[in-house]
Amino acid sequence: MASRVEQFQARVAQQPQNALFRFSLAQALLAESRGAEAIPHLEICVASDANWMMPRILLGKLFLQLGRPVDAKPLLTEALQLARAQSHEDPERELLALLAEI
Repeated sequence: MASRVEQFQARVAQQPQNALFRFSLAQALLAESRGAEAIPHLEICVASDANWMMPRILLGKLFLQLGRPVDAKPLLTEALQLARAQSHEDPERELLALLAEI
């Protein structure tokens, strides 16, 4: 049986423009501690929708883990603005804490 990563890799190969498949693949890669491989998929998700908060959060957190706070900060700042605009209180608190550490 194929892993979640393999399943979503196959879906992305069939429909490379599908941002939801790329987001699912990125999540599966992150779950397997393969964050570096998730970066291009999350970047596509961020570029695909200016109102999509979660890929910004995941990519920002990943950049922090990789020691790239300069890359993380704008993503986390955008995500914070979206969390506030969309009334997502838990992500807002998490993002404020992350940004305070940068």
